[in-house]
Amino acid sequence: MPFPTNVEMIDPILCVSNLEKAVAYYTGVLGFTAAAWSTDGFTSVSLEGAGIYLAENAQGQPGAWVWVGVGDVRSVFKLYQERGAVIRMQPTNFPWALEMQIEDLDGNVLRFGSDPDA
Repeated sequence: MPFPTNVEMIDPILCVSNLEKAVAYYTGVLGFTAAAWSTDGFTSVSLEGAGIYLAENAQGQPGAWVWVGVGDVRSVFKLYQERGAVIRMQPTNFPWALEMQIEDLDGNVLRFGSDPDA
């Protein structure tokens, strides 16, 4: 049976300990754009139209993992290395992707991947 309606988006919600510092890291180091809105303890950041919600001390626990598919992991690695991002894993070739891992200030992991090397 097909799903009864279209899916508009699926965005993760990450628990962070300090919303202001998390937004500063995601925007200043990782290159995300902060949402024009923010409530007490909740906001969103986006990268090329894909979003991640950030919830201060709520909605889960730090240490979640998020997959981010990109066209060229090596260029992302170079940018993040220059900006001082917390790099957990340099680009590594796997059967599913050429993947690297970045950690935010609360231990949430962003897995960036592009097509694997042949």
